[in-house]
Amino acid sequence: MNLGRAISLCRKQRGLTQAGLANRAELSVSYLSLLEQNKRRDPTLSTIQKLAEALGVPSGILFFLAADKAELSGLDPELAEKLAYSAL
Repeated sequence: MNLGRAISLCRKQRGLTQAGLANRAELSVSYLSLLEQNKRRDPTLSTIQKLAEALGVPSGILFFLAADKAELSGLDPELAEKLAYSAL
């Protein structure tokens, strides 16, 4: 699972800077940066919820986008691609 990649992807799709997202989510820029680089792998569920709300996506979408291919092995690849595209 690569939650940092999912956060970064959603942030960039929405045209937000790290500072802008950090401000919206009431987090420090340095903490958000560490999350996006996967140098901090311990965000609480409430932190993930804050980020999801700041990004305007359900937290489940962040987890879906963070999933590795192996974690989605039971899902039709075409469906997974359509879900990811729709989520963004």
